[in-house]
Amino acid sequence: MTHLNIEIKAKSENHDKIRKILESKNVEFKVIDHQIDTYFKVGFGRLKLREGNIENHLIHYQRENKKGPKQSNVTLYKSASKSNLKEILSKSIGILIVIDKKREIYFIDNVKFHLDTVKNLGTFVEIEAIDFNGNIGAEKISEQCNFYIDLFQILPENLISVSYSDLALEQEGHNEKNILI
Repeated sequence: MTHLNIEIKAKSENHDKIRKILESKNVEFKVIDHQIDTYFKVGFGRLKLREGNIENHLIHYQRENKKGPKQSNVTLYKSASKSNLKEILSKSIGILIVIDKKREIYFIDNVKFHLDTVKNLGTFVEIEAIDFNGNIGAEKISEQCNFYIDLFQILPENLISVSYSDLALEQEGHNEKNILI
């Protein structure tokens, strides 16, 4: 399944405040999921295997590294829990880095919210305005993303331009970056 989304990631020390705002908007709370994201070495975009209690997907995405709302072209493959997909990918293309996180997942219509606690990196909020079937359009989902940035009072200096994998690699002292267009 392929879809388009406009998304942001930001440092967040105020998960309680964001939860209260979401609850006031009749948010649909989905789950708290413990997720292990294994990023693989690829030549283009990012490829990760998400293994969670709830969400299990092989995810390939292409996204520009920039602060603020950015378009992400995503292809998802629903994988079986405890499949041998990680072993196959590890042996064939190699592991770049592994990210361990606790993720609270919420939805308001087509907008997905993550309140993340990422091991060794800290706490973050993600907003993903998603166009699953091409009926909404990039302009509208961009407006949705910006609406929630303003509503949550996310400051420009807290916006993150890269993925958790890049943050973790940088923290470990690696100089390689995923350059995505």
